[in-house]
Amino acid sequence: MVLVTKLTKLLGIKHPIIQGGMQHIGTAEMASAVSNAGALGVLTSLTQPTPEDLRKEIRRCRSMTDNPFGVNLTLLPAINLPPYKEYAQVIIDEGVKVVETAGNNPSEYIKMFKEANIKTIHKCVAVRHALTAQRLGVDAVSIDGFECAGHPGEDDITLMILLAKSAKTLDIPFVASGGIGDGRGLAAALALGAEGVNMGTRFMCTQEAPLHHDIKQRIVEADERNTALLFRPFKNTARFFKNSVAVEVNRIEQTKESLEFKDISELVSGKRGKEVFTRGDPEFGVWTAGQVIGLIDDIPSCDTLVSRMVKDAESIITDRLSNMVKS
Repeated sequence: MVLVTKLTKLLGIKHPIIQGGMQHIGTAEMASAVSNAGALGVLTSLTQPTPEDLRKEIRRCRSMTDNPFGVNLTLLPAINLPPYKEYAQVIIDEGVKVVETAGNNPSEYIKMFKEANIKTIHKCVAVRHALTAQRLGVDAVSIDGFECAGHPGEDDITLMILLAKSAKTLDIPFVASGGIGDGRGLAAALALGAEGVNMGTRFMCTQEAPLHHDIKQRIVEADERNTALLFRPFKNTARFFKNSVAVEVNRIEQTKESLEFKDISELVSGKRGKEVFTRGDPEFGVWTAGQVIGLIDDIPSCDTLVSRMVKDAESIITDRLSNMVKS
């Protein structure tokens, strides 16, 4: 059996599972392994230092899988903005079929991708944002709950509420993101109206994920309490793994008078965060992880993870749930 949903039909994939964009993780090795498992692997544009490097990575990924894969383009405010339009044009020129957009003011890029007939999924942390994306013409949205790694927004609404409200409100397909890591989560998301799931942290902890084994093992050893919310005073909340650096950042944020970002900038530098994944030292810098770490207790291959999730979800739907319905 297979789970056939609007998402699998829309994207031409076997299983309704997406590997979300992840900075430093969304490389050809990661995306191709997920796509070869029958889900949708996703390259992360800004992991590549230039648009031309992204072009090379897309071509490298295409040489590693015959299945569909996507590219993430995250639009974030910055003093020195990346050349977003050039990254977008490379995605179009290289014939990518699926794009995951995230961040602020995506309308210009959604229009570009739609004109190129690229299936576009926009990540949203609120239903009101999803309605805006729907008006802009995206094909689907990813609904990110408060449990997620990275930026969950400022409303602190959990995934169960967001999914149920999305089912009542949206006309386009949506996928569940944040706190999904096994077949139970997949079955629950489908029951709440989602057409599939999006996972980041769970795919970090696979054999093919391009980060040091010691970081994966630290995720396995952690539980759902081992994350921390940073940047709340700046209205830019982000969820990270709760290590000594994150604890120190929280202390400064809570005690420093007239707090400015420069007071924590060295501690939270992206360079240090990247080196966590290469050094294998979970205390070297801050690194994102979702509350789903409490559900992760092994480091499987992507194929094993995806197959197990789908099998478990199918069993829950056909055996447990169907047996609850009596005539």
